[in-house]
Order: sequence, then C-alpha cells, then structure tokens
Amino acid sequence: MPPAVLAAAEGASPAHLETDPHHPQHPDWRFLFRSPWHLIALGFGSGLPRLAPGTWGTAFAWASFSILDRWLDDPGWTVLVAGGFVIGMLAAQRTGARLGDIDSSHIVIDEVVAFWIVLWLLPTRAPTWVAALAFVLFRMFDIAKPAPIKRLDARMKNGFGVMLDDIVAAFYTLLVIAVLWRLMR
Repeated sequence: MPPAVLAAAEGASPAHLETDPHHPQHPDWRFLFRSPWHLIALGFGSGLPRLAPGTWGTAFAWASFSILDRWLDDPGWTVLVAGGFVIGMLAAQRTGARLGDIDSSHIVIDEVVAFWIVLWLLPTRAPTWVAALAFVLFRMFDIAKPAPIKRLDARMKNGFGVMLDDIVAAFYTLLVIAVLWRLMR
C-alpha cells in the first residue's frame, strides 16, 4: 500500500509524517532501535548516514559477507539469502511505511542481500580487485537503474519491489563480471 494510505489508516496525514518525531524522514539511532524491522531494513545502522546510505549498506554487506563466509557453505548462503529476501521485503515495507517513503534511500537491506548474492557468486579464488570492481559496478547499476530496473522501481512501490530492483542490479553486476572474467582467461 502507498505510504499515504498506511498513514491514513494509522490516523496520520502525510504532513503529520514530516513533523512527527516517531515518523522521521531521516531516521536516527532512536528510530533504528524502535523496532527489529527498522534494525533490519536500515542494515543494522549502515543506512543511517544522510550521504550515500546505499553505498554504506553495500560496504556493510561486504564486511558482513567476509565474516559470515567463514562459517557458511553454499546451502547456508542459499538459506540466508532466501530468508534475507523475505525478511527484507517485510522489513522494507514496514519501515518504509513508518518513514513515509516505501523506497527510502535509508532502507539498505536490499543492497545488503543483493550484494551478498554478488559476492557469493563471484568466481572461486577471484582476486580482491574483482570484488572491488563488483562493488563499483553494483553501485553504478543500483544508482543508474538501467532497464528494467527503473521500470521495476517505478511500478512496484512495496517491499517486494524494493528488494527486486537490487536483485536485478546484482544480476547485471554478475553478468559484467562473468564476461570480463571469461575475456581475461
């Protein structure tokens, strides 16, 4: 549902969302810890910076991947990514409604899950620069939103849409990396 409809159902007007400290446009630490949904959607705080929250969320994804990959094998990553997508959908929907913007740039769980997929599927034993290139490509595709990402982003204003457009950006990133990797070998 659109944020205005959710706000009206909760008894608030869209103007009320902009001034109510319980519904901040730019979330803060208090907002982050108000709900586990906010904590997840805002990437455990990585989405709080006002400047480039998506880039911070992607950096958090890389750091957390580096730690988690020590313990997770392919089936573990499959479960984490699938569960992260579903939980991320719900968290994005609920947090976006609270923020008054279903696709707030501060919601970074979509970048986290999508970049986990990229890192997980990179060629085995790829040098670190390949992951760095993937980081740059992923951010580029996420920001530029080439077709069909832009269309998905415009039409699907819900938690599923928030998550899906970054999955497509991850696919584009992996496609470019695969072509470059093949050309280099």
